[in-house]
Amino acid sequence: MSNPVLSDDIIKALTSYTANMEVPVTFVLQTGEHAKREELVEFLSAIAAVSDKLLLDERDCDSVLRSPVSFYLEVNGQSTGISFSGIPSGHEFNSLVLAILRSSGTALKLDDGIQAMVAAIQEPLHFEVFVSLSCHNCPDVVQALNQFALLNDNISAEMIDGGLYPELIEQRDIQGVPSVYLNGELFANGKVDTAKMIDKLQTLYPYLNQTTAEALPLQDVVIIGGGPAGISAAVYSARKGLKVTMVAETIGGQVKDTMGIENLISVSSTTGPKLTGDLLNHMNDYEVTLKEHLRVADIATGDVKVITLSSGEIIETKTVIIATGARWRELGVPGEKENIGNGVAYCPHCDGPFFKGKDVAVIGGGNSGIEAALDLAGIVKSVTVFEFLPELKADKILVDQAKLRDNITLHTNVASKEIIATSGKVSAIEYQDRETEQLHQQALDGVFVQIGLIPNSQFVKDVVELTPYGEVVIDEHGQTSEPGIFACGDVTTVPYKQIVISMGEGAKASLSAADYLLKLTA
Repeated sequence: MSNPVLSDDIIKALTSYTANMEVPVTFVLQTGEHAKREELVEFLSAIAAVSDKLLLDERDCDSVLRSPVSFYLEVNGQSTGISFSGIPSGHEFNSLVLAILRSSGTALKLDDGIQAMVAAIQEPLHFEVFVSLSCHNCPDVVQALNQFALLNDNISAEMIDGGLYPELIEQRDIQGVPSVYLNGELFANGKVDTAKMIDKLQTLYPYLNQTTAEALPLQDVVIIGGGPAGISAAVYSARKGLKVTMVAETIGGQVKDTMGIENLISVSSTTGPKLTGDLLNHMNDYEVTLKEHLRVADIATGDVKVITLSSGEIIETKTVIIATGARWRELGVPGEKENIGNGVAYCPHCDGPFFKGKDVAVIGGGNSGIEAALDLAGIVKSVTVFEFLPELKADKILVDQAKLRDNITLHTNVASKEIIATSGKVSAIEYQDRETEQLHQQALDGVFVQIGLIPNSQFVKDVVELTPYGEVVIDEHGQTSEPGIFACGDVTTVPYKQIVISMGEGAKASLSAADYLLKLTA
């Protein structure tokens, strides 16, 4: 939403959302002059007009706020610790709305164990989250840190629209979002989520590794992973009347990062974020205990499986379904890891806007690579695709579209050798013609890696049998090498990593687990 004037539909929705606010919330806006300030005032005034419990107050508080386009939320005369530098429109509009409602008393959406952990933090922590308003991953980080601020007076969180602070972006060499700073130092960047931030906080402050969350009763099934396979398994298990818990670092998994989905049968077209929301809404129709933003640290096998979470919480269960999916595969060449967030990226939708008018490369000629090239072509100056094999692997319809774009160049049968940086930013890529073995360098500003996925199975390498590629070995029923432990989706040996296949495999694993439980009681 780039226009600060709210549409009738948004006003209607806001009126409904704010009807049950428990206490008033004030937007405290820094005084001063800025080209965008009038737009911000109009934006906040329009929001405040929907409820008598929303107020706008302009003050000179530059010791707290960054600029005249910065504001914070205040309740009962006290700052909530939540501030926004910029106009939180676009994907961040939901972050503002949720911050308002949660500041006013709406329940937080964090696991009890995480809430207890965050509330225990004793040190002053100021988080700065640099975002792009077109980034669909950034709101998750902003919203999580805003909840941290509401849980603990020692914590504050500031959303910063990188587009309004180019000097600050240049000063900190930021080339990817979300980019999170803690007390002025880089804390996390690139593909970051709440689970990873919790891990980092536990590393910094070891005393947080003890949870005070109430233990769950013995579960019938614990599902590890919150993508299409995991949610399908959860729905099928809950419909059987089983006691079900899901442990997930993030709901949606890789699907959430997919902007265009046109091959989910019966759904002509959707997006990853929308499908993720639909999946979660469906699961919420049933009694499923959700442990989100947490990892499984250990699984002890036996008749009763004992699962230890990253929060320290222990869950006992009769069966386990592994549905942890996969993650982006890295190139593994010099200069890749060193330049993540400084020109090396894995999400074109999130980081593409930072390369407007620049030259970039996409590594990988499969569907994800060509789709990324097509998306980027509308933003950047030029896109060069590098494919290792002699022919592109993407669907013909995508390749044909790429060939029609004047600013997309396709290279096949080439090997990426090194990503070169100058003054801390990507400046070129070195690649080799596999036929002639001749090395070449191409000047560019960014490299988007799109070369497939790696199964998220490391945590069960000593629990169940894996292939040399890390896939969990399963039979036709989804059974692993360990009795009572099943697996489904992209983490397994099932061929063709597709959403529709993962959903079916999740249902199959759930039915197999239910049969296993029946035999236990027979």
